[in-house]
Amino acid sequence: MSPEEWQAVLEVIPDVRDGLTRTERLILYVIHETRKELNGRNVPTVMLYGRVLEYVDMSEAELHVYLDRLGVRGDGTS
Repeated sequence: MSPEEWQAVLEVIPDVRDGLTRTERLILYVIHETRKELNGRNVPTVMLYGRVLEYVDMSEAELHVYLDRLGVRGDGTS
């Protein structure tokens, strides 16, 4: 298996410790860090999307699927 194929596998396999995939953990990390910058205020989804794109290539619809799976509110804030 090539390194690229191995990375693709690691993206979709949940971690045994908490059941989160790498992408889900990254999204939660970005939400946490951005909320700290905003002094605890909710993070607008568009801001979150832009920051997540710095790490992972995904569509806006894919981000919403992840947010739904993680139980993050979908009212424009997270």
